[in-house]
Amino acid sequence: MRGSSPNSWTEQKKHFHDRREGLTDVIEEKGRSDVTEERRVALVTGAARGIGAATVRALCAEGYGVLALDSCEGTGDDLPYALATREDLEKLGAEHPDQVLTEVADVRDRHAVDAAAAKAVAHFGRLDAAVTAAAVIRGGQPLWETPEADLRTLWDVDVMGVWNTAAACIPHFLAQPAPSGCRFVAIASAAGTRGLFHLGGYGAAKHAVVGLVRGLAADLVNTGVTAVAVSPGSTRTAMLAAATGFYGLDDVEAFAESQLQGRLIEPEEVAGLVAYCCSPGGGVANGAVMSAEGGFRG
Repeated sequence: MRGSSPNSWTEQKKHFHDRREGLTDVIEEKGRSDVTEERRVALVTGAARGIGAATVRALCAEGYGVLALDSCEGTGDDLPYALATREDLEKLGAEHPDQVLTEVADVRDRHAVDAAAAKAVAHFGRLDAAVTAAAVIRGGQPLWETPEADLRTLWDVDVMGVWNTAAACIPHFLAQPAPSGCRFVAIASAAGTRGLFHLGGYGAAKHAVVGLVRGLAADLVNTGVTAVAVSPGSTRTAMLAAATGFYGLDDVEAFAESQLQGRLIEPEEVAGLVAYCCSPGGGVANGAVMSAEGGFRG
């Protein structure tokens, strides 16, 4: 439903129309060249390794300033594999010291994510994009045998982490004189559009991410800010390596059988699509689930 009042949708569109008209005046006064020539800035969660780290590198190659955020918990969380460490994040930051600002924060902590978004704006002067690559995986059992704690962990990190990042970053997008180039990109999964064996909880979380993005895109109507989900298939990451244990596999390369291209996807390949979705031209994908699945067959 669009609202409890019959006039709510009309009033909302008028609000955004009036706001956009005001923003147009500001842009004309400032000059479009001043807006477009400034360095674009992105906040990336789960940035210390995997798709997150590859995304930071891809955005840096495009000239972005990046706030790279990661919890850096290492072996501290109750997961079947180790998470990234402070050393991983610091090493990434050292690759592009003039472009990357690192921040240790947990996406489950809304206040910490709010502070990180504000830090990005304070340091770089603006915020144009956010990429939510922070996620964990739990699985290996049918739904009726899956511990409730597993589902709660997946929900808190994989879903609320995306929610918190959107809630922290979108107001900074809308506060810009020209927000129409701002982009929110959530990393979903092939598990976000289909069911996967013994990954019911993970699939539920990733389906929720897709729904969150679609709802966010609707909320952003007429602002020019867009939201999109990117759905990777079997990608060579620590998370995929952890999933070998769910299926009794000895080698992560066994997952290549699920790909029509006959090989695993590399994080850099996913990052290339994410970088496009972060760009002003990526706005055409608004509300979509962009496949980076490599012909995933499940």
